[in-house]
Amino acid sequence: MAHPGFDLTGKVALVTGGNSGIGLGMAEGLARAGASVCIWGTNEDKNAAALKQLLSHGGKAMALRCDVADEAAVERAFADTVSALGRVDSCFANAGVSGRGGAAGFAKMATAEWRRVMSVNLDGAFFTLRTASRHMIERGGGGSLAVTSSLSAMMGAPRSQHYAATKGAVISLMRALAVELARHQVRVNAIVPGWIDTPMTEVALHGEAFTQKVLPRVPLRRWGVGADFGGIAVYLASDLSAYHTGDTLVIDGGYVLY
Repeated sequence: MAHPGFDLTGKVALVTGGNSGIGLGMAEGLARAGASVCIWGTNEDKNAAALKQLLSHGGKAMALRCDVADEAAVERAFADTVSALGRVDSCFANAGVSGRGGAAGFAKMATAEWRRVMSVNLDGAFFTLRTASRHMIERGGGGSLAVTSSLSAMMGAPRSQHYAATKGAVISLMRALAVELARHQVRVNAIVPGWIDTPMTEVALHGEAFTQKVLPRVPLRRWGVGADFGGIAVYLASDLSAYHTGDTLVIDGGYVLY
């Protein structure tokens, strides 16, 4: 028999970037546990496909088109989420983009490329968490916020300095929020994925270099997949994590240890 604390019936969860990869893995885990789930994404076709998957679990689900780099769009989408589902109990700020055009190295990185990554990965997390925290403070009763970081926040990431900077920044943001929002019973944590096979990483991970040089360094001897994040999402959305805040939760198959 499943632990009753993991039953999310009656709870509402929001996952940004929830139409594929890690975000969809989180959303599916939450839906399977009984939560009503809203996902945000910018690709309408991927939103529709993901929504179909979520609805197959028998609960309430919705998908909204939202570019988290757009402050006004985040405010509208959050209001629409609350209007449709009544409240948001847990919010996973997961939407992000990878760095590109870094082959020439940091010294030649274009300012526009730096700002493109910052606008989604850092500004987008700020807009999302600010709106969600305001909602949770105003309605009372606490809640759970989580942000997706990356191992690049902890390890050197050549030619991806802009991506690494955003992922380090959201960990610092999380820690500051965890202290400030504790008085409102809102807990805040960061999820740190390792090498995960998603649409964003599939070209690199399935190439010869990664297969031969990186995969052997993963103690579990496989790439992670989106479904590996369903469990941590359920835990953070559940009341069983009521005393767990300010933490950096690494899910990497043991990569940083080896």
